[in-house]
Amino acid sequence: MTCYRKEIRACRPVRLHGGRMETGMKRTIIVATGNQEKMVEIRQIFASTDVELITMKEAGIDTDVEENGATYEENALLKARAVAKASGQLAIADDSGLEVDAMGGEPGIHSARWMGHDTSYDIKNREIIRRVDAYCAEKEAGTCAEGAADCARKEAGPCAEDAADQNAAAADGRHPGCLPDGTPGPLRSARFVCAVAAVWPDGRELTVRGVMEGRIHTCQSGWNGFGYDPIFFLPEYGMTSGSIERGEKNRISHRGQAFRKLGEILKKEFQAETGAASDRAAGENS
Repeated sequence: MTCYRKEIRACRPVRLHGGRMETGMKRTIIVATGNQEKMVEIRQIFASTDVELITMKEAGIDTDVEENGATYEENALLKARAVAKASGQLAIADDSGLEVDAMGGEPGIHSARWMGHDTSYDIKNREIIRRVDAYCAEKEAGTCAEGAADCARKEAGPCAEDAADQNAAAADGRHPGCLPDGTPGPLRSARFVCAVAAVWPDGRELTVRGVMEGRIHTCQSGWNGFGYDPIFFLPEYGMTSGSIERGEKNRISHRGQAFRKLGEILKKEFQAETGAASDRAAGENS
């Protein structure tokens, strides 16, 4: 059975000359988000492509999707499916989160609504720093829940040495879990994860994922990003993802990785569609 699919809307009419599709045509894709800061990042990532990205609002779509999936991929698919169904066009959506090892992977898929939708990220970031500080202090003091002996085995050293390290850190003003130079150490490990989904009106679906590793900083620093960026420290850059230059952030970020992967896949899909359209036109003109 052949499945009929509406052609993805172009930003200007398709014109055929001698059976060849005119070059320079842009494809329009609806992004299932109302987050303007996120849209700025996504548009920058796609800036060098022949794709025009529009928001749900710009497409005249007003839908509220409950993000009740168990994974980033499931949540991204829920949003993209809803918009593709409502518009009859290709829709893409992402779901991302911050996973903090000291907090057992929280806030994770609940990152956007963690501590409540109306809670400011300033408050959220301060709470994460507080909890990571407490976790690291406990680890360095050797007060693991399993007992001092088990703690020593897991930390590959006696708890007495951990306590000495903690005392030394306190003496020189270092935060718990920081290296001698004062920068966040491995105990403060975390990562940003982003899953991106694309859904076509004919039911085709795909997901890709990007991950950026880092550590939780001891304070908020930098305002180039948004959300948890001011506390996400990148050891290789010596600064947070909120301090790094926007272009470089888009190059290395979890969102940048995921959307570039998607962009490469969509490029091949569009080339195949263009080739098919040209073949049909050539057949009609022969």
